[in-house]
Amino acid sequence: MIEITGLKLRNPTILAAGIMGTTAASLVRVAKVGAGAVVTKSIGPQPKEGHKNPSMVNLGYGFLNAMGLPNPSFPDFSAELETAGSKTDVPVIASIFGGNADEFTQVAEGLADAGPDAFELNVSCPHAQGYGASIGCDTCAVEEITAAVTDMTDLPVWVKLTPNVTDIVSIGEAAQRGGADAIVAINTVRGMAIDIHSGYPVLGNRFGGLSGSAVKPVAIKCVYDLYAALEIPVIGVGGISCWEDAVEMMMAGASAVQIGSAVYEGVDVFRSIADGIDNFLADRDLRFDDIIGLAHRRI
Repeated sequence: MIEITGLKLRNPTILAAGIMGTTAASLVRVAKVGAGAVVTKSIGPQPKEGHKNPSMVNLGYGFLNAMGLPNPSFPDFSAELETAGSKTDVPVIASIFGGNADEFTQVAEGLADAGPDAFELNVSCPHAQGYGASIGCDTCAVEEITAAVTDMTDLPVWVKLTPNVTDIVSIGEAAQRGGADAIVAINTVRGMAIDIHSGYPVLGNRFGGLSGSAVKPVAIKCVYDLYAALEIPVIGVGGISCWEDAVEMMMAGASAVQIGSAVYEGVDVFRSIADGIDNFLADRDLRFDDIIGLAHRRI
C-alpha cells in the first residue's frame, strides 16, 4: 500500500488516461486485474468526435496516435464515472481538458458530483488544436488553469505535462505555483510517419503523439529534472512495459507510474509490474521510499 496526494493505492501502478478509460466497465476491469488506480479518458466541455482514421498505428518500436480527444463531454460521462467509482475499490481519477481556465472549471464542476477521487488536468495532448499542449507550453496558462481548478475543489489535482517544450521544469513549477498536488510526466512526443509507397502521411491528422518504449528515455529525463526542482510528487509515465522500467522511473523520482501503451500486450501488465517491484524490494530489504529518487542520491 502506498499513499500519494492523500490517495491510498494498493500498488504504484496506474492506468494512464486515454487507454481503456471510456467506459465504467473497462475502468472496473483494469482495477480488478491489479491496477492501483485508474485514470479516465480525457473529458471536455463539449462532445468531440476526434480526428478521422487512421488515428493510430503500431510502428514496432512504439505507437503513433492522433485520436483528437474524442469524448462524450462531461454531462454524458458522469454516469460512467459514478458507476466506475461504485464498482471498484481503487481511486478513480477524472482526466479533464478545456481551452481555458473557465472550461476546465466547468468540466471539473460538472463531474464533481459523480465522485472522482482526483482530477488530472490534460494540458499536454499534442494533436488537438486549441487544447492540451497548445496551452500546456504556456507557463501563465498552466498556472491559471491549475489555480482555477484547485480553487473550486478539495480533491487532489494532478497536472499532466507535455514533453514538447523547451523547458518542462518551468511548466512544472507553474503548475506547482497554481496549487497542483502532483505532476504527471509525460504525455506523448509529437511525431509523424509517412507511407513511402504512396507518399501520404500514415495518420489521418498527418501528425500525432509517439508513445511506448521509444519514449522511455525522454520520460525518465523529464521525471528526473522535475523531481529535482519540485516539492510535490511526480508520477511517471511513458514507455513503461515491465517492472524494470517502473523501478527505473521510480529511481528517477516517480512516486508512482502510469501504464498506457503496454496494455496492448494484455491487462495483466499491472499485476506483473506490481509483483516485480515487490520482489525487487523484498530481495534487497527495501521500501518504496528507498528507491524513489535514488538516482539523485548516487551523484
